[in-house]
Amino acid sequence: MRHARNISVYEKDYGYRMEVICPWDTTLSLGSFAIVKDTTKAVDKDVKGVINAPVKSVISFSATQWAVFLRLGEIDRVKGILEGRFVSDSTMLSLLAQHKVYDIGTEAAADIERMIQLQPDALLYSPYFDGNQGGLNVTGAVLFPFADYMENTPLGRAEWIRIIGILAGCEDKADAWFDDIEARYNALSTLCAEVESRPTVFSDLAFNGQWYVAGGKSYIAQLFADAGADYIWKDNPSTASVPMDAESILAKAQHADFWRVNNSMPTPMTYATLAKESPVYPLFDAYKKHQIIVCDIMKTGYFEQSQCEPDLLLADFIYFFHPELLTGEWEGYQPKYYHLMEK
Repeated sequence: MRHARNISVYEKDYGYRMEVICPWDTTLSLGSFAIVKDTTKAVDKDVKGVINAPVKSVISFSATQWAVFLRLGEIDRVKGILEGRFVSDSTMLSLLAQHKVYDIGTEAAADIERMIQLQPDALLYSPYFDGNQGGLNVTGAVLFPFADYMENTPLGRAEWIRIIGILAGCEDKADAWFDDIEARYNALSTLCAEVESRPTVFSDLAFNGQWYVAGGKSYIAQLFADAGADYIWKDNPSTASVPMDAESILAKAQHADFWRVNNSMPTPMTYATLAKESPVYPLFDAYKKHQIIVCDIMKTGYFEQSQCEPDLLLADFIYFFHPELLTGEWEGYQPKYYHLMEK
């Protein structure tokens, strides 16, 4: 793995050995797994689980997993997903309607009985810092902690495409896909590396009275830097979100050039709706100058696709920060995920 830090992959006579590293303490492991392509070869005895590849059936806890199976042409291997009510992809909606893929509920209330009935070879779950697996061990499937969402770089998250490729038995196809993403992303970030004028930017909104900002070593902070922007909290050492009060946010970000937000509601977010949410929001220069960049999550399929398209996410931000750099193959590019908020 060239960019992902939460998993190591080793070629073995039988296939691959994967070591999932604990994102919260890198000295610990969440488990070693043997991905077996040749059943005639001896498998390491100290692994936590053995998965024969290609897998015949998996349950996917995250759209970042099943969306990769779909784009690799291997969606028939996915038998169940979580949070079906939030799916926007037409193919997956059709599969759910035909019961070719089952909605097994939510992480907090997963349908264990349905999972047992599906008899998956592997269950790709999202690990949490407390190590709680919610009784998933009774399913009989190999529990594989898929820690892609804890990677702190866009290419690190995208590289988990290669893990799905191995599980689905099409690693060459997945590798070629990722190689193309990597080349396009690096070419774009190189364009922005030497820009002298870097617009300032901050991110996110208050939630239940508390404002969480992305740390300076986080995924979104890396995207901003690679797009030639000056993130307001770039010097913060955290890789996670950091709670702050509105007064502190205003003091530091009031005069930022841009403000990036995500809209999880089905209706458009506007300057008028923001003003109703909080009297603080209209005080920012980015609000006054109509420089708020918004992503409509449900409309764009952000959670299903964007992790596999960091090159397009980067191009989106460059479009706003340095549009003059989008030449050649990027000439005439229109953002896929973000747009300037409606006035």
